[in-house]
Formats: sequence, structure tokens, C-alpha cells
Amino acid sequence: MTMAQEREPFISLALYHLFKWSVVSPVLHGYFRGRIYGAKKVPKQGPLIIVANHASNFDPPLLSNCIGRPVSFMAKESLFRVPVLAPAIRAYGAYPVKRGSADRSAIREALRQLENGWAVGIFLQGIRTSDGRIPDPKLGAALIAAKAQVPLLPVSLWGTEKILKKGALLPRPAAVTVRIGEVLPPPLTKDKAELRAITQRCADEIHSLHELGR
Repeated sequence: MTMAQEREPFISLALYHLFKWSVVSPVLHGYFRGRIYGAKKVPKQGPLIIVANHASNFDPPLLSNCIGRPVSFMAKESLFRVPVLAPAIRAYGAYPVKRGSADRSAIREALRQLENGWAVGIFLQGIRTSDGRIPDPKLGAALIAAKAQVPLLPVSLWGTEKILKKGALLPRPAAVTVRIGEVLPPPLTKDKAELRAITQRCADEIHSLHELGR
């Protein structure tokens, strides 16, 4: 796969920094008493796959904030039919996934984002878990890394499951810690055994970071 760009479009970068410094960073460091470890390990340009655990709807903006560069996540296709919202979320890095064909469309759109120099965010479990653990990591991130031949970066989000309890209307001032691991090379092939091995390595790294706690 030949990469067309070394980083995301300028307008996306500008929107990212505007939203980061005006909203997300003040909330993270003020309300959530956020701590970030390993930020210097993040490649500042070039395509990259961020793999993380997932326990809260707050995870995507918090993760992107801590990475220090825009991170592209999948979003429901229906959102891209809203006239004002669609161009805004697309510029911010969201890409559409069709209901009923999530795996195929997610892979296709993620590869397109990587071609355009984005960091693409993928939650290894695919869905939120109540404790932030990854009991059943999916192979999608490893497959995309193999197809695109781009590196993976494991990230642990600790404490986000406490932000918004079921039935609560407002987020709680939960303590949040984000730990960034070491960049891992992509699988050399799309062989399932190799994909499982790198997926498990990512999950193990995230769990090790998560267990460090606050």
C-alpha cells in the first residue's frame, strides 16, 4: 500500500487543536485530574493505528487529546446525512460505517484514512467493557495494519468507566490516567495466526499499562 500523505489535512489539524485546547484538555486536566504518560512515544506524523481499551463514550476525545494529534474514529453512517454535522465530523476525522457491513466498510474506510496520513483509532474489544479490560480482542486492527503496513500503538485508558454511571445525567469528576505504550511493527502477513499473535500482544501491553493504575 502506497501512502499518499504524511499527515491529515491542515483544516483537520486546526479543528483538532481548537477543540483540544478550548474544551477537551481543560476538562481532562481540570475536571478529571488527568494524567498522561508516554506522550513522547507517539509518532507525530505518518499513518498510525492507535489500539486501546474502551469503557466510556468519553474515550475517543480523551484518547485523541492525549495522543497529541488528530485520531480518526468510525461513526454511524446516518450522522453523515446531517447537513451541518456531516462536514464537521468528517473534517475532524470521523469516517462512516454502514450498518450490517461494519467489518468490511470499517476496514475500507480506515485504509482510506491511513492513505491520507491519519492516525486511526480502534478499540480492540470493539465495544465498551465495564472495567476497561479486553477479554476478547478482535483481529480488525491487526488486519488493517497488515494490509496498510503501518505500525500499531497500544494505549491504556484508566478510570473512564467511572465518568458516567448508568442512568446518570452528568459526568462525575473521576480520576483519569492515560498511558501510552511502545510502537509495535505491523504483521508481515495476513495469516490468522500472526494476526492473533500481534492482537494478543497489543492486548497484553494495554493490560500491563492498565494495571499500573493511577
